[in-house]
Amino acid sequence: MDPAPGAGAAPRPYGTGLDAAAALADRVRAGGGTVVAAGGSFDVLHTGHTDTLAAARALGDCLLVLVNSDESVRRRTGPDGPVVPLAERVAALAALECVDAVAVFDADDPRRVLDVLRPDLWVKGGDHDPAELPETPLVRSWGGEVVAVPYRPARTTVSAPVRHAAGARARTRQQGAPQQATPQPRAPKPRTRRRPSP
Repeated sequence: MDPAPGAGAAPRPYGTGLDAAAALADRVRAGGGTVVAAGGSFDVLHTGHTDTLAAARALGDCLLVLVNSDESVRRRTGPDGPVVPLAERVAALAALECVDAVAVFDADDPRRVLDVLRPDLWVKGGDHDPAELPETPLVRSWGGEVVAVPYRPARTTVSAPVRHAAGARARTRQQGAPQQATPQPRAPKPRTRRRPSP
């Protein structure tokens, strides 16, 4: 059984988009709760991601997830990314029990969105050093903390062949499917007469 929510706990589900996430953050803070946020591209969602998000949610009363847009992912990984389009990544995250709201950012890092939401805790996977994150000074400027939680390193990277294949599919979708050639009727085979036996 899930533990009873605290005084500022968020009702589920709340929604997607920056406005919904900001309204939720305000509501939780007004109730004396702790607002937690986490972010990333979450391309090909796996148990490493879900474990990190569940650990983040356990630290407070709501979890806001910030997701890189498709264009933001491409600037980081190249033209073949992402494997999973933004709409599907957002839908998969919003369906998780531990996630209360999802917002998208198009910049190279989430600082602009973080400045709107101002979470009490900004959570990253254990492969990140909080001291090296560009958003750390911003989060600390309003009294927030940056926390690193354990993750599964073997599952955090999409293989190059998978990314290449997905990129090819994405380019095909953008250009439109190639037209299929009209099938040509087969010419009938000539019939050979059998000669009568002598």
